[in-house]
Amino acid sequence: MNEPRPDPPSRRSVLRGAVLGGTGAIAGALPTLVPYAAQAAPATGDASMPDFTEGSAALRPDRTVAGACQFCNCDCRLEIRMKAGRIIDVRGERADPVQDGNLCVKASMMPQLAYNPLRLTSPLRRTGGAKGDPDSRFEPVTWDTALDLIATRFLDLRDSGEARAIANRTTGRMPRGAGALAHRLFSLLGSPNDTDVGPVCNDAGGNALAVTFGLGNFTNGYGVDPTTGREDLGAARYLLMLGTNQAETHPVTFAYLLRARQRTRARLVVVDPRRTPTGALADDWIAPKPHTDLALVLGMLHEVISEELHDRAFVRQWVVGFEELRDHVTGKGYTPEWAAGVTGVAATTIRRIAREYATAKPAAIFCNAGISHQLGAFDTYRAIAMLAAITGNVGVPGGGCNFMHNTWPGELGLPPLKAGVPEPGPALPVGPDAFADAILTGRPYRLRAVMTEGNPLISSANTGKVRRALEKLDFYVYTGLFMEEAAHYADVILPVCSGMEFEGVYMRRDDRAIRWQDAAVPRVGESRSDTEIFIGLAHALARNDRRHPPAYWTDALPLEWTDYNKLWAAFVANTPSAAGMTRDRLRARTEPLRWPCPATGHPGVSTLYLDHPSWYQAARSLGSGNRFLTPSGKVEIFTTALESRLAPSGHGALPVFFTHPEVTGAHPTLTYGDAFVTNPVNPHALTRPVRLGTPGDGRVHRRYPLMGMTGRPSVVHFAGVTHWTYTGEQLNGIRLIQIHPDTAARYGIADGDAVLVESPRGAVTGTALIEPGIRTDTIFLPNTFGPAQKVGDIFGDPHYEAANTLVDDQFYDNLSGQQAYKCFACRLRKVP
Repeated sequence: MNEPRPDPPSRRSVLRGAVLGGTGAIAGALPTLVPYAAQAAPATGDASMPDFTEGSAALRPDRTVAGACQFCNCDCRLEIRMKAGRIIDVRGERADPVQDGNLCVKASMMPQLAYNPLRLTSPLRRTGGAKGDPDSRFEPVTWDTALDLIATRFLDLRDSGEARAIANRTTGRMPRGAGALAHRLFSLLGSPNDTDVGPVCNDAGGNALAVTFGLGNFTNGYGVDPTTGREDLGAARYLLMLGTNQAETHPVTFAYLLRARQRTRARLVVVDPRRTPTGALADDWIAPKPHTDLALVLGMLHEVISEELHDRAFVRQWVVGFEELRDHVTGKGYTPEWAAGVTGVAATTIRRIAREYATAKPAAIFCNAGISHQLGAFDTYRAIAMLAAITGNVGVPGGGCNFMHNTWPGELGLPPLKAGVPEPGPALPVGPDAFADAILTGRPYRLRAVMTEGNPLISSANTGKVRRALEKLDFYVYTGLFMEEAAHYADVILPVCSGMEFEGVYMRRDDRAIRWQDAAVPRVGESRSDTEIFIGLAHALARNDRRHPPAYWTDALPLEWTDYNKLWAAFVANTPSAAGMTRDRLRARTEPLRWPCPATGHPGVSTLYLDHPSWYQAARSLGSGNRFLTPSGKVEIFTTALESRLAPSGHGALPVFFTHPEVTGAHPTLTYGDAFVTNPVNPHALTRPVRLGTPGDGRVHRRYPLMGMTGRPSVVHFAGVTHWTYTGEQLNGIRLIQIHPDTAARYGIADGDAVLVESPRGAVTGTALIEPGIRTDTIFLPNTFGPAQKVGDIFGDPHYEAANTLVDDQFYDNLSGQQAYKCFACRLRKVP
């Protein structure tokens, strides 16, 4: 699968291409599909048509608003051009050298969220119909009425001794800091169950980084590090991408890496069971069997150690546990030949990429959902972090463990509460689906009221089970932009703002960089931001609480914080590691500012753990003066304390290979215990311990011989929200299921046929996309489609059941809570 390096793509071809899941990307020349304004911005050497809008009085903007795109973690700045109070164009920030004026196709969809006839415009309460019925009846109510309804139900549960029966599930959609407000409110209620979006995205990567290095964040930065004046990730000489399709998930920052690669001639190696648009641009595309990346990395570790390719000086000074790792991979026989038998990748290939990575300096690793959405996500990320550490690729520009979709960079602090809060007890197991078990089975205890800022009927595994849980749930509050699938189960619906309708800090770039955005358009209807909703709910609780005086709530979440400027000022004043990230400083910058940033004179940190005074100043703001923020002050591969800490969960400090039972080949898997123990990685929560190494038997493949994996449909979509835009459905409104030609021939399926994909959990439909760039034993099923998405009706698109109908929620990473979206046993058949 080694390919010669293709000609460097143009800027536009990378950013606006691959809208149909990569079918036009195989030759390295991606198709262009771009708004006119972006086409008119010429790349070097392009003979572009002039932008005739510049000479039009009718289309000349009378105001430009600095916004930020909400659709991925590239955090692109938007120049939102206005005329007569209306958005007429969206352009990219040229003064940001990473963005370089670029935007992907999704930027044009931001106004389509604001200007959308399907938006929810007022609070609603249920008046009739069965839960889940699309014909359920709701009536508009005032905000005070809606919030009082919620507050009364929450307080009734608290007063009956069931505060922990109330849960909240946040989402990445929210303004930064909304999660901190939710946590504060739920602490006052006495419930431990205010969760975040991390288990759906990449909590495992953050958990592994925190255990190994001390912080759970992307280690390096895009662009020039202002501390050193040197390129950071742009200096990499080797780019190893495991389970990340950045051309479609992070197009603008990936374009920056490609520009740097033209200069450095860095080698790009992409590891993915299917040849994505990212793999099409690589020097080397390597296609392991799904859910076997842990074996691949263990084989690489064995090769680096046995051939003594590790960085002896760095290991000697900064690493704890190298000898134990050496004995572990040797004693377990994790050789490249063993890994080849598990992954289907040739041992010679595993040896070669291990040697290339170890000897290229600096070398950067990138990972995303392809690693996160595995049963052994935490252990796999730990093994990857160990590989970076022993080769000396940590704390250096151009290196690091750059795990996408980490949680918000650092906790945002608020003033201490004046009143004491109840002891909440242990939270439910982490993960997006434990709430369904708690509703249906009462284990480890029952949930009775849930509030979500996302749509669990798209994001959660085993959609049918989640549907049954929402039907049984006593009280459900849905907040969102549209009447999504979950809204039909709600008792109360709250309308939220889109990203162009409020001021503040919204998305952030993976490298911990954040920027300020201004509001471009008025609020749609009576919609509110999530921060305002939590503050409003606190004041409704104050009105209805008979146990505490109103000040118990109102002092903790004052009304003045509905002004996001004042809320952000409170965060900055109470978060030492963000003390330099003031609104005025953020707002004045064309480039985002990276956390940690402990003072207004501090440039922010690009390379975490860099042996430099600027990093040590930042580290002190995080409570440590050491280079690494672990207990030892060094990289921790193995310590007896870490081994003891992880043991009750069934894991150890050194990763042992296991995989999902629905991976073909009957490999070692795991068994879950019935009891609950404290989660050693997320100690506020419970988890079920596991026994690793349970022999696999492969019985499921007698009826379901293929492996399915879910993922983003294309660069067009980001979660479910883009399916509510005209452009999103026009470009990619059909669910295209990628099938290898040999596999399709075996099932009698032709390109464009309607097909049914079945797993032991259920079945979903789609359209066959015959694609040679995927393993013959694997199909790729795009997620984010759902039955309530109405915009596709314009084009006659089907209403699809969620892809996660096929995924087994009973198999998950018991440390991070990550669900195993990347492998499920399945079979295909053509729909007559």
